[in-house]
Amino acid sequence: MSRIGKLPIEIPSGVDVQVETGLVRVKGPKGELSQTVSRDLSFEREDGRLLVKRPTDRGEHRALHGLTRSLVFNMVQGVTEGFEKRLEIQGVGYRAQLRGNTLELALGYSHPVRVEAPEGIEFELPAPTQIVVRGIDKQKVGEIAAQIRKLRPPEPYKGKGVRYAGEYVARKVGKRA
Repeated sequence: MSRIGKLPIEIPSGVDVQVETGLVRVKGPKGELSQTVSRDLSFEREDGRLLVKRPTDRGEHRALHGLTRSLVFNMVQGVTEGFEKRLEIQGVGYRAQLRGNTLELALGYSHPVRVEAPEGIEFELPAPTQIVVRGIDKQKVGEIAAQIRKLRPPEPYKGKGVRYAGEYVARKVGKRA
């Protein structure tokens, strides 16, 4: 018994999706991505949409079905629009500078911290206290943003550190006399 995903993936014009056994390649205006997928799942094209099918309703196949559908959807979205994560730096003297494709951060340490942009990732600094991480691979963008945040996570007393844009940091009161 074959199951079809409830949410077919819309393939916009200008995007080429190639499905091989155990591999999906997506090529679009911003670049090319590939992802290995389970051999149990099958793909079907119809009317500019891609359907992911699972062979049975077992929990293992249902989980792989949802994961694969999300991964392929993110690949299609990445090669058409791309992904970005915004970070904010808060603290006196905390700032960022861009030197080529290297991000140089002053985060209160005795030395500047350098972060190299891996292939497929680019940094942008709209202000010295704002960082934008961009790329076509959603996982890589999130991972680099998390690594930058990890260099100096926001502390709960004064709120200093690197945080995601819009992130709420629970503040503590501190000592009282």
